[in-house]
Amino acid sequence: QVQLEESGGGLVQAGGSLRLSCAASGGTFSSYSMGWFRQAPGKEREFVALINLFSGHTSYADSAKGRFTISRDNAKKAVYLQMNSLKPEDTAVYYCAARPSIVTMQADYWGKGTLVTVSS
Repeated sequence: QVQLEESGGGLVQAGGSLRLSCAASGGTFSSYSMGWFRQAPGKEREFVALINLFSGHTSYADSAKGRFTISRDNAKKAVYLQMNSLKPEDTAVYYCAARPSIVTMQADYWGKGTLVTVSS
């Protein structure tokens, strides 16, 4: 059983930065992939970024490329999402996920989410 807890959300002006953190407990942390997803009001959940905890290989949604960076610290069992050049359209609840599928948009485990609000 894996528990995930996100932190780091908040209110930021357009052009600003935030760093989200996801702390994991339970399971063998380095043996799977983790990702960040987001859901804006009235919209479906969408993929943001993915990292393989073993290899460090990353992938990003087009909307995140060049602005967001996903990283991990296996010793701390943590995954991070550094978000720069934030835009109002990045406003959403951001969820951390363990063993996610960007095809099905499902994951074995989800955090409760952290709200990011970008003001114009």
